[in-house]
Amino acid sequence: MRLVVDLTRCQGYAQCAFLAPSVFQMRGDDALMYHPEPDDAERERVLRAAAACPVQAIQVEPVDGYDGTRRPAPTRGGSRAGDGDGLKRSGRIVIVGASLAGLRAAATLRQEGFTGSLTLIGDEPYEPYDRPPLSKQVLGGWVPAQHTALPRPGELDAQWKLGVPATGLDLAAKQVHLADGDRVDFDRLLIATGVRARPWPYEAQAALDGVFVLRTRDDADGLWQRLAAHPARVLVIGAGFTGSEVASACRDLGLPVTVVEAGKAPLAGALGGVIGAVAADLQLDSGVDLRCGVTVAGLEGDADGRLRRARLSDGTAVDVDVAVAALGGIRNVEWLHGSGLAAGAFGVGCDAGCRVFTVDGLVTDDVFAAGDVARFPHPLYDFQFLALEHWGNAVAQAEIAAHNMISAQTDRWPHLALPQFWSTQFGTEIKSVGVPTFADEVVVTQGSVADHRFVAAYGYQGRITAAVSFNQSKWLEFYEGLIERSAPFPPDFRGVDPPDGWRPVPAEIPDHPVRAREATVVVTGHDPGERHASLMYGRR
Repeated sequence: MRLVVDLTRCQGYAQCAFLAPSVFQMRGDDALMYHPEPDDAERERVLRAAAACPVQAIQVEPVDGYDGTRRPAPTRGGSRAGDGDGLKRSGRIVIVGASLAGLRAAATLRQEGFTGSLTLIGDEPYEPYDRPPLSKQVLGGWVPAQHTALPRPGELDAQWKLGVPATGLDLAAKQVHLADGDRVDFDRLLIATGVRARPWPYEAQAALDGVFVLRTRDDADGLWQRLAAHPARVLVIGAGFTGSEVASACRDLGLPVTVVEAGKAPLAGALGGVIGAVAADLQLDSGVDLRCGVTVAGLEGDADGRLRRARLSDGTAVDVDVAVAALGGIRNVEWLHGSGLAAGAFGVGCDAGCRVFTVDGLVTDDVFAAGDVARFPHPLYDFQFLALEHWGNAVAQAEIAAHNMISAQTDRWPHLALPQFWSTQFGTEIKSVGVPTFADEVVVTQGSVADHRFVAAYGYQGRITAAVSFNQSKWLEFYEGLIERSAPFPPDFRGVDPPDGWRPVPAEIPDHPVRAREATVVVTGHDPGERHASLMYGRR
């Protein structure tokens, strides 16, 4: 059987851990871990746990699962996008990206009555799988990487093209070009190609035996096998969420680990320096050799090409057998080059209804985007364009995109959900709602920082913009309401378990200066009807 837990909703009540303890486990006070593919003998216990969950966060695959039926491949001459109900009955929808967002969009299309041809294209050869367990349950040795598949949403009735990357898009012909030479016609297209791990930038060093990234199932499997061999020391380059979770897994396995972070503290880029200092305490208390304000100058190998040493910018060196480059992600947009869409290193630009922009800044009506690759404006944050690599955003935005793809203009919905994320590391559940980096101050409103059990609210120009909890996730729904109402900051309510002596302080959000580079867009033409923009690729 297969299951998934929406950990953005889970509040750590732990009924599931009592009802099905071999499937659900609590780590620390608030952190829930679970097995995505438990033995079918556990089904009755899992179903009881799902029914008992106070926030209904557990999704279990239907008994029959996906029945394997396939529709015929889409043919030319199908209903056009403007046919309204004809599109919903017999149109051709193509989803490029067969991961969480793509699967959720496909399921939503069927749930909302789309009966036409549905094709999912994925560059990996596997069924859609869940990525958060890769850095936790998989690296911890509890769950094999191949047992992280997402639940199949009943009779999806789709044509799958897995292991065949998309290589191009012809908007005029409404065709997606594939690496095997095939072309897939569409009336509506959803771009959900996500991101890939940013590799170590020096190719020869990245090729050393022992240098890893972590994004895919294969990445996690290879890294776990190396960790299981008990390396003398692991180096983690970058202390964002992925890097910190890798370091946590290493310490759970009893492995010495050094974390090198260019910023002043772990997670500072996402949560600011004040809360980042708390994350640093978690690592230090767990025995991590944490080095902040330092970068890795180079990786060195032996004559056989095996990693042996890392040279740091402060002149020191660390002997290591394994290095994990946790340097963020690169959005998968290369296949869209030359398509006429607004797609680049920033992602795929779209409006709040998930409709993709052309390079000219106009919205398309047939091409949509969702998930990690999409960049969209959010009204609560001064209409700034956000690109969110969060599980919850992939789900919510995919559902909005799917609804809008088969709805009339007057029935379309905006994607206005507040960003939410979670991270389990060093026995602590860290959760956030809102955008912490859109803030200038932060204040602890509940709990104890010393005990690593608290809630902190972020504010910008007198209103609450975000909240972060350490092992206090059950309070975040309250703060979500404050953010949506643009409640004043600092908060003026009397909360449960108020902290002693905390006042608003600068959040210490790092600056993100625009990198100096030449223009990526050129505009040609003179008369208004002749002017067009073109993206420039590969310039330095």
